[in-house]
Amino acid sequence: MDKRASGVLMHISSLPGQYGIGSFGQAAYDFVDFLEASHQSYWQLLPLTTTSYGDSPYQSFSAVAGNPHFIDLDMLVEAGYLEKEDLVGVDFGSDPEVVDYARIFMVRRPLLEKAVRALLESPATANFERFKQENRAWLLDYADFMAFKEHFDNRSLQEWGDDAAIQRDSVRVAELRKELSAVVTYHQVVQYFFFSQWAALKDYANVHGIEIIGDMPIYISADSVEVWTQPHLFKLDPDCKPRYIAGVPPDNFSATGQLWGNPIYDWEAHKKEDYAWWIFRIQESFKLYDYLRIDHFKGFSDFWQIPGGDETAVRGKWVPGPGYDLFRAVKESLGDLNIIAEDLGNIDEKARQLLADCGYPGMKIMEFGFYDIKGKSIDIPHHYTAHSVAYTGTHDNEVVNGWYQNLTQEQRDYTDAYINRRAGEPITRAFLRTLFATVSDTAIATMQDILDKPASSRMNLPNTVGQNWKWRMVSEDLTEDKIEFLKDITERYNRGKD
Repeated sequence: MDKRASGVLMHISSLPGQYGIGSFGQAAYDFVDFLEASHQSYWQLLPLTTTSYGDSPYQSFSAVAGNPHFIDLDMLVEAGYLEKEDLVGVDFGSDPEVVDYARIFMVRRPLLEKAVRALLESPATANFERFKQENRAWLLDYADFMAFKEHFDNRSLQEWGDDAAIQRDSVRVAELRKELSAVVTYHQVVQYFFFSQWAALKDYANVHGIEIIGDMPIYISADSVEVWTQPHLFKLDPDCKPRYIAGVPPDNFSATGQLWGNPIYDWEAHKKEDYAWWIFRIQESFKLYDYLRIDHFKGFSDFWQIPGGDETAVRGKWVPGPGYDLFRAVKESLGDLNIIAEDLGNIDEKARQLLADCGYPGMKIMEFGFYDIKGKSIDIPHHYTAHSVAYTGTHDNEVVNGWYQNLTQEQRDYTDAYINRRAGEPITRAFLRTLFATVSDTAIATMQDILDKPASSRMNLPNTVGQNWKWRMVSEDLTEDKIEFLKDITERYNRGKD
């Protein structure tokens, strides 16, 4: 990312459409066309993996498997696996701007089950069998895990109530696999649908000059196939319950810190295996994406370790991570990779040195730069460096309208003067104009800010559950005026394609 370019952050779930959540269907192809028309180079996504507790893409049942919600139903109709009549009268949710996860979880399952049966009775089953063979390294365990999880009333791994199943006793696993064979196959075929549709969409984007920036969470869920199949790589007790969990310490935004709840890695165990699990995970990620943003990069230098069972992050402590040793192993195995480091939060000299050793571009968040009205923040634009990726904010921050509303009057006055906000100019446009003018080689605009959406369109409020990950745009939001504005600032600040 050593040339001036720009892109848009917009998750698949937020795309418009009539089936309750964004998908890999026509709206996604239209979005690629919008990016091309506005001279963008990148489409940045949140993780495409399955979602579990709290509907967060950062809490997944698998580090590799894709989210079945993104499978486009119209494409299944076109392929002959569903009938148009199957979709008539199905209530996917009443609000086109809000994802109702509970509802789509219920109403999509029968449709996908029918599509699975149709595929297995069609000539395309040969393509599925080839996919199954090519992805057996992760697919078979994942399908077992999901089928077993459903058998145990969708409870988390640690609450299955069957010690033999939790500890993967071979006799018990074989017994359950035989009993649940149809459900196991269902989960395998659904992944075939997901990866087939995604591959076609990514190919379309690449052909039209758009590269995909994916997102890899540093941690995985305690309720995941990796914890089930490779418990020795995590700090767990014999029942797969985390002895320590992840989070971040108290700060100005939270007096008790953030309690993420993910299990902590046993880094010594990873080192003994030459970081094979990480190499595999990153390799699989680059089958999906052109660039990879690694979340919470700080956690590789030092991480906040909280005793398991705690309800806040207060009692945690900093523990050394693997450092450059991990990324040296990754580079030796996979070569130089297009990685972006999310270097936000408690960044100290050790974390800065790790970033420098790796050579990855870090991130700059413009919103953070204007709390200090003396211009000394590292996130104020005049302190940016070219080798960085600049954002107004990420999925964890307020959209610009909400952020601006919560500033003090003094901070607003400073911001308006700094970005030379014109009379009557929306704060979103003034902020985006400044973002694209920065020296950072790469600028990524959040879609809500391009659309001038209100505070309610925020994607996630960290350390909360229930109201997050729900925002969707509607097609009417993207007017020609907004496209022209994005195109103008892209060209004006030399971020367009040659």
